[in-house]
Amino acid sequence: MDDVLVRCTEAGVDGVITIGTSLADARKAIRLSEQYPARIHAAIGFHPHEADKVSEADISTMAELWGDRRVMAFGEMGLDYHYDFADRGNQKRVFSRQLELARDRGKPLIIHCREAFEAVEPMLVDFGFASRPVVIHCFTGTPEEAERIAEHGWRISFTGIVTFPKSGALQEIAKKYPADRLMVETDSPYLSPVPVRGVRPNEPSHVAHVARFLANLRGVPYQELVEQTAANTRRFFNLPRGDA
Repeated sequence: MDDVLVRCTEAGVDGVITIGTSLADARKAIRLSEQYPARIHAAIGFHPHEADKVSEADISTMAELWGDRRVMAFGEMGLDYHYDFADRGNQKRVFSRQLELARDRGKPLIIHCREAFEAVEPMLVDFGFASRPVVIHCFTGTPEEAERIAEHGWRISFTGIVTFPKSGALQEIAKKYPADRLMVETDSPYLSPVPVRGVRPNEPSHVAHVARFLANLRGVPYQELVEQTAANTRRFFNLPRGDA
């Protein structure tokens, strides 16, 4: 981890949000944020792939962990109808319970949504998350979905996928996306961006490649885009200045 953070510094990445997607991972994420309090922040929740294994007691335990001051956001949570690694009914059950328990806590949500937007959108609205801090992470949806996300006051976040040669449709969305909402991420350990595509694991320093690609795509100076995305991230996650 020390080496990972050194490479972050070299790439200009000041802070990291590490995501725990199961109870075991959630505890690890919190421990990392304790070990590196100035550099690493935790976001925790049940990923939809975990849903078949998640009990009501597990959900209650996760909700208790949400009370830790180091947890900056809840998630990633949501629905995945691409892989269907978990029963869709169980995915909805676990997602619904997390939304129910999160709605009065005032923390941002990180949403996993793959080929499931028509189900995810109404669930977020029904649980009162319209116009609240919600990011659809690793967005690969349609222009129409991007517009509906914006209408609700939510955000989308771009990964290394946007750098891939066959991502023309996503690049068109990224080119026009409002600067004051733009955010970038790794989705580590997957989706390493060009020019390190195929490198595993992906790591936080690689987000600089995504930012550089987006700066070129949008026709703005790299440093301008870096400062904008850092400010957007700090504001969204309520992070102290310098940790984004």
